[in-house]
Amino acid sequence: MKKSKRILFLGGSKFQIPPIIYAKSQGHHVITCDYLPDNPGHQFADEYCNLSTTDFDAVLQLAKERNVDGIVAYASDPAAPTQAYVANEMGLPSNPYESVKILARKDLFRDFLSKNNFYVPKSQSFYSLEDSLNWFRKINRPVIVKPVDSSGSKGVSKIYDESQLEESFNYALSFSREKKVAIEEFFVRDGYQVAGDGFVVNGKLVFRCWANEHFDKLCNPFVPIGESFPSIMTEKTLEQAHRETQRLLDLLKIQQGALNFDFHYDKNGDFSFLELGPRNGGNLIPEVIKYSTDVDLVKYTVDSALGVDCSELSQVEAVGFHSSYMLHALEDGIVKDIWYSKEIRKNILEESIFIKKGDKVSRFNGSNHTLGTMIMKFESRDDMIEKMDNMEKYLKVVLE
Repeated sequence: MKKSKRILFLGGSKFQIPPIIYAKSQGHHVITCDYLPDNPGHQFADEYCNLSTTDFDAVLQLAKERNVDGIVAYASDPAAPTQAYVANEMGLPSNPYESVKILARKDLFRDFLSKNNFYVPKSQSFYSLEDSLNWFRKINRPVIVKPVDSSGSKGVSKIYDESQLEESFNYALSFSREKKVAIEEFFVRDGYQVAGDGFVVNGKLVFRCWANEHFDKLCNPFVPIGESFPSIMTEKTLEQAHRETQRLLDLLKIQQGALNFDFHYDKNGDFSFLELGPRNGGNLIPEVIKYSTDVDLVKYTVDSALGVDCSELSQVEAVGFHSSYMLHALEDGIVKDIWYSKEIRKNILEESIFIKKGDKVSRFNGSNHTLGTMIMKFESRDDMIEKMDNMEKYLKVVLE
């Protein structure tokens, strides 16, 4: 009989429930913490503590008081450095704090990539608008303006002219805990942005499942509405991505745990990281990967955090055609209905709707504006790509 362990989860949002449920199913004592007591994940825990997941000292004190055996920051960029810091301090399974901090901060990550000869757009980060102006005038347009440390694609904008800089800078600043904004030349990609998750065991990327990232062309071009599996990129380009990822892991001495990918290619076929998150992906990516490969990254994430041997995990290719989809509104308004076409209903495997008629909703400008989630299955790659790229023809939130 396995010995029950004490495990601390940093966050209890609806997207963080799966690992909490898995930990409970294994008989572990679960403690959750964040500053949102109404988050639904807390109801599954044995204990809940109201404190910020980015407060290093408070989380460390809690972890010591509860004498935890492992810490998980599932699908949370802000909590990932906290997890590494506290685990390092307590000698628990994790990765080097400084490395996780680099991966979690866009300014540090871009700087690290550039210094180590990875292909990366020109980028600089600034605390003040005034400091950014001279550099902005020297680089090619358009540019992307974004907070260095936000998650869920919040605070991101694309601008063409200096007259737009102040508004976009302040918009990004409002989502940054560090109060710092990254400005970088726009990367003209060829094909889909590639998303997905992977897993590291003993310093090696032993598993990865990559997807096509989809955006709503009628709404916000920077906030993903879903991911479709498998990626339609060529095997040659994906092998390049694997090699470059392993080179990055070696440089940062990343030893274990989940990774969330966002990368792309230019017209010359050159690979470039957009982000490499030191945690599982949101948008139900681990859940869709389980449908596609039968690999349970939720299980491996919890087990790895507790020091369980995960060496049996190996590469498994996706079978069939699956996707996640984030229900969203194109404009601010009041919900009248959710319209489903006959064609799309047969594709839906799972759905969870967070809204009801009469609710006030916001235009989809970040993952915090997600109104529901779905997992879908398709008959063919063409069917999957066509529906995910044109979902407004099949499914939409109708506003008054």
